[in-house]
Amino acid sequence: MNISVVIPLLNEEDSLKELHDWIVSVMQSNSFSYEILFIDDGSTDNSWQVISELTQTNTSVKGIRFLKNFGKSQALHAGFAQATGDVVITMDADLQDSPEEIPELFQMITNQNLDLVSGWKKKRYDSVISKNLPSKLFNWAARRTSGVNLHDFNCGLKAYNNTVVKHIDVYGEMHRYIPVLAKNAGFTNIGEKVVKHQARKYGTTKFGMNRFIHGFLDLLTIWFISRFGKRPMHLFGALGVIMFLIGLAFAFYLGIDKLFLNPTGRLITERPQFFIALSTMIIGSQFFIAGFIGELVLRSNKPQPRYFIKEAINLAI
Repeated sequence: MNISVVIPLLNEEDSLKELHDWIVSVMQSNSFSYEILFIDDGSTDNSWQVISELTQTNTSVKGIRFLKNFGKSQALHAGFAQATGDVVITMDADLQDSPEEIPELFQMITNQNLDLVSGWKKKRYDSVISKNLPSKLFNWAARRTSGVNLHDFNCGLKAYNNTVVKHIDVYGEMHRYIPVLAKNAGFTNIGEKVVKHQARKYGTTKFGMNRFIHGFLDLLTIWFISRFGKRPMHLFGALGVIMFLIGLAFAFYLGIDKLFLNPTGRLITERPQFFIALSTMIIGSQFFIAGFIGELVLRSNKPQPRYFIKEAINLAI
């Protein structure tokens, strides 16, 4: 199979039929073999009913329905697990991503030997204050922190070699950083394509300003996990050594000063250096303890299910 199109969605009943017809038209005009996977992330409208109707008229359509809203990352994870196409395309269900981009994305993966191609919505139809400016700041910080030189990390329209989606673990709200996850997994051939962004036709956006706050916190998380996720003691132990040595140096200075340089001076406990030494040595010990606890948690942690599937159509789950 040439292409798997993975579409996570939440309350998009009005756009699904139009999106499906548009994707099918593109696939047929390019003679692609394909499948469309709709992942209903706990919709409360008639989205699942629409998906069910589409599966009856088109056997290439497959559906997964979550018990409740678990988040876009979990929806993508479920879709990636079931995708069988040589190239996996992800896109949003709100018609702001154009299926007309699919053929070129497919060619970039297959002909240029790229692992991943990320869309870049160079011209956007979103609010400048509430979305565009925060997005630019967010993408700048992501580039500087991750070393992945992309203009638009959060664009839902992306293309992947199937091998990539089978080897990366998308969890929490890390869908924004799939290129970073791919890079950390060893898939470094990452490209970018300017894609057309369309104004929302139906419904309202599901994301508010808080997504940028969460995005920056997730960026710190992925930075930490990528470097110290398998060895937390390397970070906390190093910080503990530094803090403990600072405290030890002050304590040594106070001892030498009191015993040899100024025996008749103030009591050690009346000097600010004493409290600096005490505080830094305690903090250093706490960092050591945090590192040991991190190592114990890492070795005893048992993975828990991140989502529960209520039902599926045309899939053996």
